[in-house]
Amino acid sequence: MSDFSVIELKKSVFESNDREADKLREELKANKTFLLNLMSAPGSGKTSTLKATVSRLKDEMKIGIMEADIDSDVDARTMSEAGVRSIQLHTGGMCHLDAGMTRQGIDSFNANDFDLVVLENVGNLVCPAEFDTGSSKNAMILSVPEGDDKPLKYPLMFTVSDVVLINKIDTKSVFDFDDEAVVERIHKLNPNVEIFFVSAKTGEGIDAWCDWLRREVKAWNS
Repeated sequence: MSDFSVIELKKSVFESNDREADKLREELKANKTFLLNLMSAPGSGKTSTLKATVSRLKDEMKIGIMEADIDSDVDARTMSEAGVRSIQLHTGGMCHLDAGMTRQGIDSFNANDFDLVVLENVGNLVCPAEFDTGSSKNAMILSVPEGDDKPLKYPLMFTVSDVVLINKIDTKSVFDFDDEAVVERIHKLNPNVEIFFVSAKTGEGIDAWCDWLRREVKAWNS
């Protein structure tokens, strides 16, 4: 007789998180609060893209930003200085947020006050994609310097995202980046995903991205 047992912990953890995420999503829908989960690798330009986004939308809708990091409050301070209410979520060493962590942020933030809440997830191309946060939609940023091969190396994040922003297009003269190849690779993984080429620095493409957000927030809150 065996003197040990095997527990399928990973499956049970994900199932429990999925239930919590569905519950949170239903509550946000009832409260007419759109939650965007924004993911990417470190340095892709999440915070600078958010600054460009809120500058266009903050006079149209009530926006809150939840900044998730292992430590520091740099990003929350940056967004607060940009004119939107922000809180910093410290993950205690975790490389992602799950639904329970997101709920803690939502509850402390009184998210009912907002039309749009953006969760800037921890910078990582693997872990954040594995956990449903309870968001209305998932977005991710891929920056030109990272390379057009990232959909091949990190397929899950592209698969679970509803929209992909290709950021830092102002650097394409410096880096070898194939627009057609990256679009083909992303659509092979996720045929229905929306793709926007943007530059947070110059503002190129940000208006089209903001139009997408306007439509999604309106549809969610109607």
